Amino acid sequence: MKMQKRIRLKNGADCLIRSAAAEDAEAVMELYRRTHEETDFLASYADEKSLELETERRFLHEAGQSAREAQLLAVMDGRIVGMAGIGAIGRGEKRAHRAQFGISVLRDAWGRGIGRALTAACIACAREAGFAQLELEAVAENGAALALYRSFGFAEYGRNPRGFRSRFSGWQELVLMRLELDEPEKT
Repeated sequence: MKMQKRIRLKNGADCLIRSAAAEDAEAVMELYRRTHEETDFLASYADEKSLELETERRFLHEAGQSAREAQLLAVMDGRIVGMAGIGAIGRGEKRAHRAQFGISVLRDAWGRGIGRALTAACIACAREAGFAQLELEAVAENGAALALYRSFGFAEYGRNPRGFRSRFSGWQELVLMRLELDEPEKT
């Protein structure tokens, strides 16, 4: 799925939200490594993903051509500072209405509105793709992320007290949230 949109951040800086392309693969892999080293709130550790560059290029190319998948980047001053994506939870008829959402932003870019811009863009892509429901999991201790998701209308539908097992802090409770996309938009 293709998207490109310029936005103005809280601090007045310009940010480009755009679809990732095959030629972004190396930068995306580096962003993944950095964001997954900077916080314990993401679903994996940087050392757990060992994709080949060509595999990542193919994945990004296919997402860009897909009508139901999106991989988006936030770019400031020519530098990729965040990424987010949506993807179908299942291909079968019973789950085809559901999409999952994930996001990560470099720590030095937190608090500027990049997460909000990426979330809004992913919601728009999910609606455009025809999904009826967008789902996510967030670590319960990540209050800023939970507040962001709630501000868009995501509702909690459950918790998993042993959702993640952190190398650093032990069990992490996950909050399961969903956004019904056939309801009016919140911003």
